[in-house]
Amino acid sequence: MSKDRLTFTLMDMGYKKAGPVQIFDERTCYDDGSVIPFPAQLAIVTHALMLKDNKHGNIYQEKAQSLIDAWTDSPLPQKVDIDCSIVCEPMSPFQRSLFDDLNDVPFPGPTNPKFTFIDLFAGIGGFRMALQNLGGQCVFSSEWDAQAQKTYFANYGEVPFGDITSEQTKKYIPDGFDILCAGFPCQAFSLAGKRLGFEETRGTLFFDVAEILRRKQPKAFFLENVKGLAIHDKGKTLKTILNTLDEVGYVVPDPQIVNAMYFGVPQHRERIYIVGFRKDLGIKKEDFQYPEKNEVTKKFIDIREKDPVPSKYYLSTTYVNTLIAHKERHANKGNGFGYEIIPDDGIANAIVVGGMGRERNIVIDKRQTDLTPTTRIKGEYNTDGWRRMTPREWGALQGYPVYDLGYGSPVFQIPVADASAYKQFGNSVAVPAIQATASKLLKVLSDKEIITL
Repeated sequence: MSKDRLTFTLMDMGYKKAGPVQIFDERTCYDDGSVIPFPAQLAIVTHALMLKDNKHGNIYQEKAQSLIDAWTDSPLPQKVDIDCSIVCEPMSPFQRSLFDDLNDVPFPGPTNPKFTFIDLFAGIGGFRMALQNLGGQCVFSSEWDAQAQKTYFANYGEVPFGDITSEQTKKYIPDGFDILCAGFPCQAFSLAGKRLGFEETRGTLFFDVAEILRRKQPKAFFLENVKGLAIHDKGKTLKTILNTLDEVGYVVPDPQIVNAMYFGVPQHRERIYIVGFRKDLGIKKEDFQYPEKNEVTKKFIDIREKDPVPSKYYLSTTYVNTLIAHKERHANKGNGFGYEIIPDDGIANAIVVGGMGRERNIVIDKRQTDLTPTTRIKGEYNTDGWRRMTPREWGALQGYPVYDLGYGSPVFQIPVADASAYKQFGNSVAVPAIQATASKLLKVLSDKEIITL
């Protein structure tokens, strides 16, 4: 590329923290004069560009234009080191071609959306994938983890906003969207008060969800959390959440634990789902029914990598022996702890981050014959075919379209290292289960003629 052109794109910049690429003038500041961090600048601009034909994008447009003007007017240093991992040659002021790569993201929003939603604690966009499949347009996204932002951007063309507890972030949530979605973290709740409601959620991230519901009053919401939320603190935490949702103006059908394996993925993954509808819409609890379980038809073999996987996913003989010894020790104590091998015709255990997350989902795969170590390991790779699942297999277990099926359909991009990819898929929602439940939520809104599908 010639030196009078860009040597990297907005996508490249979004992949990095890009702290050194910070332009300082009045156009790159919030109204209070504080500097907008560059990731937040990217969030504002990408939201504006992806929503340029949507009324909900108006909230981003003015600031986005001033930011783009600042970027394109300001020369950068002769050499820019972005997060110590990408070096740019001398360049002219930014060109508008900076944004060309946004035209080719795999999963843009629908051309003619049927409804709108926001995506909080977005991760890598499981809620977004599900609701876009149903015809929805995401009009705001928020995710604090930089690596998850990178994956989100690569697939949807949008950098999520960061800290949702910040008022500077909340000010960019548009009015009038239809559904709030959030896979919110479960933190310790203060339960000192007798009411166990809105005021008792302060200091938790759930409070920020509740506060957004209170301010914006969308027609409905859809929340997801770990199964244990139902019994946390003897049920007091869930009671607090439900009381809070009632307090901010929502009818909430009884939450339900939904297992992803009944919705088309071979993974035993139970999560609690909580949906609600704004009280003034006249929707009763009994109007909503969670989706019925489907027959379990998918097995691990259905989502296994088509080709032999690299040797790095195979376990060393030393580690195999350690796992066997660990399981035998616990078995002698009457415990069922330890590794588990998932047969080709089996259902995977829930993929989780940390602990025995990967070791509870070991598979036997003897297709790889070249077991030459590519990293430092203790011992040699085992010859019995024991390996971890790959990040793409974890993605498939969550219902993401991670494989190229050859039909021209988009493929979910994984632009991060394996360690981050495992974390991202392990923390994600199961897309098909979310989609099945969201479909039921939308049907209620449609039947009541609140939205038109």
